[in-house]
Amino acid sequence: MQRRRFFTHLGTTAAALCLPLSSGAAGSADAPILVAVELSGGNDGLNSIVPFADDAYYRHRPNISIPARELLPLDDHYGFNPGMLGLQKLWEKNQLAVVHGCGYAQPSFSHFTSMAYWHTGAPHQGSEFGWMGRVADALAGQRRDDMLINIAPSQSLAVKSAVHTPVVFDDPERFARHNWMHAGELTQQDATVAGDNPARAYLRAVNASAQQSAARIREAWRGYQTPVDYGIAPLDLPKVAACIKAGLPTQLYYVTFRNNAFDTHVQQPALHRRLLSYACDGIYGFIRDMERIGQAHRVVVMVFSEFGRRVPENANLGTDHGTANVMFVAGAPVRGGHYGEAPSLTKLVHGDNLAYTTDFRRVYATAAGGWLGVDSARVLGGDFAGFDLFA
Repeated sequence: MQRRRFFTHLGTTAAALCLPLSSGAAGSADAPILVAVELSGGNDGLNSIVPFADDAYYRHRPNISIPARELLPLDDHYGFNPGMLGLQKLWEKNQLAVVHGCGYAQPSFSHFTSMAYWHTGAPHQGSEFGWMGRVADALAGQRRDDMLINIAPSQSLAVKSAVHTPVVFDDPERFARHNWMHAGELTQQDATVAGDNPARAYLRAVNASAQQSAARIREAWRGYQTPVDYGIAPLDLPKVAACIKAGLPTQLYYVTFRNNAFDTHVQQPALHRRLLSYACDGIYGFIRDMERIGQAHRVVVMVFSEFGRRVPENANLGTDHGTANVMFVAGAPVRGGHYGEAPSLTKLVHGDNLAYTTDFRRVYATAAGGWLGVDSARVLGGDFAGFDLFA
């Protein structure tokens, strides 16, 4: 275990996970920020963090396995996929945590069902609100402008809140979402209607807040310039950087690598490497940009996918829907290293899949309690021991 640089951390309570680098109160200029990055489609963790020292990996994947000589250095048991240069640079700076075996009991192999579980942080429970929405409610119990920002064509369930209205946009200049062509006309009409109907008053307040947020984000984007290279497909992270640089009070950002891109059933190796390079270059560029503007001490990036891939390769030189996966937590405040227990490649379950060893809600608890300073048990509806991964 020492040879692999493994140090499986026992859980600590949220109170014990201190934040000497970002201890600002919610909404303050020094408040901690969490950026969640979703790799939609089911990223293949085994061909991302490759266990080249385990012969079982090559037996399961005779054609799509990655030879040790082609991997980027990580340690004497694992190597990075050649497309993961950005995260490998963060690893070398001790700013990347790799959490092994993340999943949940009775896994679903459906994209939609499994993603709903990850979005809500409540597997098999059908929760109405997203886990980041509940974090926002714990941070601020009364509605606050710009509490959550979701950069996407449509709102993710992850940011649905009982208290706050997430700001959801795709293009900062148009500040519009797909299929909302007439929303501006309708909200303008509603704003001019008199009356004291509580529902109408609420909608007018939300409309006014949305227009103010739109103006702030457009101004932030127009005023943002950076010399930092984010790579070819930066996952909307420059838009997040623009908002942070402009001083928006947002503490929760959510971005997605869209269209089930990581659903690599056919001819996986070249496509997967390219997708990983887009994601990892974007994340590395974003963290470098935070350093450039003096905000790196406030920002942590959490990367996840709705499930991993089946261990054996399929007949189409790809991989099928699986179970346990790796998660990543990156940033200047992170104490880099391995966390959790790596699943066995010889004791497979659920039809040649990895047995999960880390409930993914432990990572959520780490982000909510250990980084943002809220009661993670309240957010997640139970006690999930976090990891001590913040320096």
